[in-house]
Amino acid sequence: MALQSLSLQLYSVRHALDDDLPGTLARVAEIGYRQVEASHKLYARGPELARAVREHGFGVPTFTSPLVALPGREVPDVEEVFAAARELGATAVIDTYIPEEHWTSRADVATIAAGLNAAAEHGLRVGYHNHWWELERRFDGRTALEVLADDLRPEVVLEIDVYWVAVGGEDVLALLDRLGDRVRFLHLKDGPISRDNTQQLPAGRGKLPIDEIIATTPQVEAGAVEFDEYAGDIFEGIAASFDYLRPRTAA
Repeated sequence: MALQSLSLQLYSVRHALDDDLPGTLARVAEIGYRQVEASHKLYARGPELARAVREHGFGVPTFTSPLVALPGREVPDVEEVFAAARELGATAVIDTYIPEEHWTSRADVATIAAGLNAAAEHGLRVGYHNHWWELERRFDGRTALEVLADDLRPEVVLEIDVYWVAVGGEDVLALLDRLGDRVRFLHLKDGPISRDNTQQLPAGRGKLPIDEIIATTPQVEAGAVEFDEYAGDIFEGIAASFDYLRPRTAA
């Protein structure tokens, strides 16, 4: 079984993007990536992102932005977010980071689910991306992430960061099996299973069972390479992940 498609989360090269967005996306294309996961924050800087996406023919299966308004959390105009996603050709808008302090109770989870469900009324699919705390936090013996999934509308999807699942103490394959078809996108990073972001490694060089993860998620539409940090040259890191995952990708 192979990934349906391979993408790069542009957060991985954010520092290079700050210095030279067109040049960075040119390097990403030279490595071989044909899809990227872009963000509203990056899009809102100006027309360079959309221009570079068109120039290099990138697909943008997923577009990220805060969607759920919570105390102390700024959310951009949701209509503008979805308009930007449509311009880039995205099929889903993913809320990628709801901080740990908003996951303290079952009521917190219900509030997050309600926000995601409301965002799903804007015409594109909506999704949520996990970190480790949604796995560490448990309610009635179940992870907060699974409790969230129960509260979501059927069309709201999950983008599972498999590394953070492992850091959160869960068996990655077992969790993916329990979540089933709700999982439509993956974030693929590797490493020693540590919260120290500088220890993250290219896919295939750490402790995650990448091949088994791919085999157990045939419904996944895109796997996105991501590094929160990288101790080496980030372009070498994303190239190493590409070289490992491309033979495991159908298109």
